[in-house]
Amino acid sequence: MNRRDFFMTSAAIGAGAALASVGKVSAIDMATVAENVKKAKLRFACYWGGLFPAENDADRIKKMRELGFEGIELSGDGGGVKDKKQMFIDEGFEVCSLCFGSVGGAVVSEDPSRRQGGIDALKRALENAAYFGAKAVVYVPAFNGQTKLGHVEIRKILMDTLPALGEFAVECGTHITLEPLNRTEAWFLRQVADGAQIARDCKTEGVATMGDFYHMAWEEPSDMGAFISGGDRIKHVHLGNGPQPPRRTLPGEDDRPFADGFLGLKFIGYDGFCSFECGVAAPDKFEAVRRSIAYCRSEWEKATF
Repeated sequence: MNRRDFFMTSAAIGAGAALASVGKVSAIDMATVAENVKKAKLRFACYWGGLFPAENDADRIKKMRELGFEGIELSGDGGGVKDKKQMFIDEGFEVCSLCFGSVGGAVVSEDPSRRQGGIDALKRALENAAYFGAKAVVYVPAFNGQTKLGHVEIRKILMDTLPALGEFAVECGTHITLEPLNRTEAWFLRQVADGAQIARDCKTEGVATMGDFYHMAWEEPSDMGAFISGGDRIKHVHLGNGPQPPRRTLPGEDDRPFADGFLGLKFIGYDGFCSFECGVAAPDKFEAVRRSIAYCRSEWEKATF
């Protein structure tokens, strides 16, 4: 163990001890936190289609490799690029997630006749995730205006629906990954803890949640606390800056700090992907992404107990 790892581990144990003193973390958990800090990794992904222009697939792959990306996030159910699977494998990239969306809020629609269509679409996405080996299918129950039902009714439908879908996700080797959004986009499911609790209540490993730094800036009092509340149900992370202009652009293009959230990811031992889901304000997009990755790495190093 090098000097930095020693101090990180010691600090993690100290943080766990502080929580234990107020009855929040057990002695066993303190040892787990120390292991989690050593396990945690910062791994970058972005949408296929990218944050920057490219002349063709080969040029895009070259630029992604130069920037240090390891993962690819696909939009929708991923069906439109199934022919690229072997290229991704050959080039050493992992398809980490499908950003599926809400399928128009169909699963939690006030019209029961629409729900089965939404379930079928979600199952197709899970099957496509299995095809690519993606570990997360990012799912939003409904954006604002997509259902007339309230929180209690939506949650009941999800609890009637997600357990079986979660078991199907397990068979596919992936996760239905609930994405909390800010209130300007969705009133139902706005905090990571809520997504994690729904996942736990489903009693299947196939239902999970995630954190998006952009949405968290609106809704979470603490990025670190949000990730800790999600714990082992966190299966994906989105990177983007906060609600102050320029909105939803690259980390580092405003004064939004990331170290607090990264500290939470280290606390839970997160070693999955952090995917850039944002725009780029700067005119030279490629160099802006390079600077943003350097900024994220710097914030990761700052994230110490």
